[in-house]
Amino acid sequence: MRRAEKAERIGQILDDLYPEPTPALDHTDAYTLLVAVALSAQTTDKKVNEVTPALFAEASTPEEMYELGPERIRELIREIGLAPTKARNLWTAAGQIIDAGGEVIPDWDFLESLAGVGHKTASVVMAQGFNIPAFPVDTHIYRLARRWGLSTGTTVEKVEEDLKKVFPKDTWIRRHLQIIYFGREYCPARGHDLAACPICSFAATKKQMLAEARANRGRPRAKRGPDDVVPASARRRS
Repeated sequence: MRRAEKAERIGQILDDLYPEPTPALDHTDAYTLLVAVALSAQTTDKKVNEVTPALFAEASTPEEMYELGPERIRELIREIGLAPTKARNLWTAAGQIIDAGGEVIPDWDFLESLAGVGHKTASVVMAQGFNIPAFPVDTHIYRLARRWGLSTGTTVEKVEEDLKKVFPKDTWIRRHLQIIYFGREYCPARGHDLAACPICSFAATKKQMLAEARANRGRPRAKRGPDDVVPASARRRS
């Protein structure tokens, strides 16, 4: 099966399962989305949503965030992984936004210039904050794109490039969310029975199935929904 045909069939299944996927991170505008996505690196969406109400109650704008200062921000997000670094980045980014006019704008160069913001975070803000087609690649998407044979890329940049080629541009925003949700619900990283999976059963190559069967031999079946880890060669700032 060619990649384009496979992607079309995958898209139909994802649309049936998740016809109107909504972002998992709670936010009210582009700035609070930017903050939530920046906090989500190496942290679950659930934990971010538990922490941000208190943070946004004190600082829901760049001006308010800058006024808080890094120490107070750190106190408010202390339950989040890498809290000290993220607190400094949020404070620095708030200052950068203020210096640029005080608004988060849909501009790639601007977003990626902000402290703690890389291409993935910028892509989420563009897609979910401004409805501009983008295809953010997180650990679930990286894993499944390779598992399904939609990409052989060893970097997130290459995987993103390949996915943009096989999925129509007007589906990118929802495909990003759908693949994440499918990975969490149906397609875990370890202990997964590819032959019984509604997508892996036809999308994964025999080579991939054999490789995962060997890797999982003797392991207990994994619960649905664990995060995978992107190899060091594929990591970059979120």
